[in-house]
Amino acid sequence: MSELHQYQRPESEEAMALGTDPIPTAPYFSDDYFELEREAIFKRTWLNIGHVCELPESGSFIVRELEFADASILITRSKDAEIRAFHNVCTHRGTQLIATDSGTRNTFTCPYHSWTFNNTGELRGAPDFERFYVEKKDCSLLKVAVGVCAGLIFINLDPEPKQSLHDFLGPFAEQWEQLPVAKASTYSEYVYEIDGNWKLTYDNFQENYHLRFIHPRSGGGGAVGADNPFGYPTAYGFHGDHRTQQIWANPNPVLSDTQKFAFGKLIPALLQKDSLQHPFGRAYWATYPNLFMIGTPTQPFVHYVMPISARKSRGVIRIYWVGEDSNASERFGREFSMAMARDVHSEDRMVIEAAQRGLNSGALKHIHLQSQEVLLRHLYTRVDAKVQAYKQEMSRGAL
Repeated sequence: MSELHQYQRPESEEAMALGTDPIPTAPYFSDDYFELEREAIFKRTWLNIGHVCELPESGSFIVRELEFADASILITRSKDAEIRAFHNVCTHRGTQLIATDSGTRNTFTCPYHSWTFNNTGELRGAPDFERFYVEKKDCSLLKVAVGVCAGLIFINLDPEPKQSLHDFLGPFAEQWEQLPVAKASTYSEYVYEIDGNWKLTYDNFQENYHLRFIHPRSGGGGAVGADNPFGYPTAYGFHGDHRTQQIWANPNPVLSDTQKFAFGKLIPALLQKDSLQHPFGRAYWATYPNLFMIGTPTQPFVHYVMPISARKSRGVIRIYWVGEDSNASERFGREFSMAMARDVHSEDRMVIEAAQRGLNSGALKHIHLQSQEVLLRHLYTRVDAKVQAYKQEMSRGAL
C-alpha cells in the first residue's frame, strides 16, 4: 500500500468528527436544494467527462451534454496535440454547432448562417461579415476550462476556476498516473439514466453493507465471505473533499462456472502486462463530487454520476483497457467483465429507484448511517458545506 494513502478505521478521529446524527432527507429530493447544488458545486467543480483515448488524432472531437447547466460542451484535439474545450455554441446567435457525439474534423460550421470555426476556437469565416459591427478575433468560441490527469479529461464550468485540476485532485493526481487508466487506449462503456438523486445513486457505490442482500447471484459470492460477511472495506481515508477506501479481498471467493472461465482467461493475461501493475492494491478513489475509480489490473473501473434533476441522474460506467485484445480469450474476458458490471448494476438500480420513491414524499425526515457508511456521511457533509457557503455568498450579495 502506498504511503500516499493514509487509511483509517471508520471509528478514527477524523471519521467521528463527521458526526453520528441522522442525515436530513430533503437534500435527496428537494428541487430547491438541487438548484443550490447546481450553482455551488457542479458549475464550479472539476468534472470528469471522458478520456484522451477518445481523441486519438488531430481533428478528433467529442461532445458532452450537461443538463444540470443546460450546456453542451465541445472537446477537441488540434494539430498542436492540445486538448481544448468550448461551449458548443455559435457566437453569432447561439446555435449549437455540432449535433453528433464525436467525430473528426478541423472546422465546425454553424448550420444556421455558416459561421465557421477551427478546432482551436477561432472564427475563420462568416458570410458577408463586413456588415457586422465586430471583429473576427472577438467572436471566438467560448472557452471552457479543461484539464487532463491520468488520461482522464475534466472540465470546469467556472470561468475562472479557483484551483487547477492537479491542485483539486491533490495526492490522487500522482497516484492515478501509475494506474492502467493512464495508459488506456480503449474502453467498454455502459451509460444509464436512473430515477434517482445523484447523491443517492452515487452513495450506493460507496458502501458494501448491501452486497449480501442485493447481489447474492451476480457478485455477492466474491465480495463477501465468512471472515467478512458484509464485505466491508479494510480501511478508509479522507482527503479534503475526496475520500478513499481499501476494498477487502476475499481469499475464498465463490464464483460461477462462467466467472471462473472468463476470469481464468482474462486475469493471467492481464497480470503478465507490466503496464497494468501499480502499488495501490484494491484501492478505491472517490473524487468529489461524483466520480469514483477502482484501479485493479483486471478491471480498471471508472464510474461517474451526473445530475439531471433533483430526482434523476445519468451514470457512466467505463472499464478502461490498455492495448487491443491480443486473442479471443482476452476479448471474451473483457466483454464478460462489462456484462457482469451491467448485471450487478441492474440489481443496484432497482433498489436505488425504490429508495428515491420512498423519499420523494418527504414523509421520512431523516436517514440513519452506520459507521461503515462513513463515506456517505463525508460526501453529504462536504456537499452541504458548499451549499451553505453559497447561500451565505448570496445573502452578502457577493454573486
